[in-house]
Amino acid sequence: MLLNALLSDLLIRLAMDLVAVWVMVRGIYFGVYRTRDLFFTLIVTNLVIFLLSYSLNGSQFSLGAAFGLFAVFGMLRFRTEDISIKDMTYLFLAIAFGVFAAVAQMPWWMQALVLGGILGITALLESNLLYRRESVKSVLYDKPEMLQESSNQELIDDLKARTGLPVHRFQVVRVDLLRDTVQLKVYYFE
Repeated sequence: MLLNALLSDLLIRLAMDLVAVWVMVRGIYFGVYRTRDLFFTLIVTNLVIFLLSYSLNGSQFSLGAAFGLFAVFGMLRFRTEDISIKDMTYLFLAIAFGVFAAVAQMPWWMQALVLGGILGITALLESNLLYRRESVKSVLYDKPEMLQESSNQELIDDLKARTGLPVHRFQVVRVDLLRDTVQLKVYYFE
């Protein structure tokens, strides 16, 4: 009887967690970025953290220490990778979903509402409904003479023509006078 109740609780929590992370990864992340680069990482990280959190839930190991440990391990893996802030946010959400679904002390329907609310807010923020999404690309530019203040609009027009992107601003990252090139970040609205 007790085993059935524990197994039932585990399966309900696991199902909610997997549905939430799948909606986040397949529905929101892939829907916006059209890349599968982090599918495996986000889903497996979430699953491992869920299972570890669920198994440690009744022990003396504090929840704060567990969450901190998982977050540190997640960040250590990506400290040398060139991973964007948004990708790190999705990794944090995958970790948070796993911990929340495993240890939240509330009815399953309330957990589902909280997970759904977080997913809804994430989807809303990733949409263009609240604000226009600005993207950035790194460009190696071969005309450093165009960096003069009076040439900003000419530089933007040249970047638009060369990249085909609706560039509206840029940021100088690095100037290489030896090679006569400039590393720029160009910003455009999607």
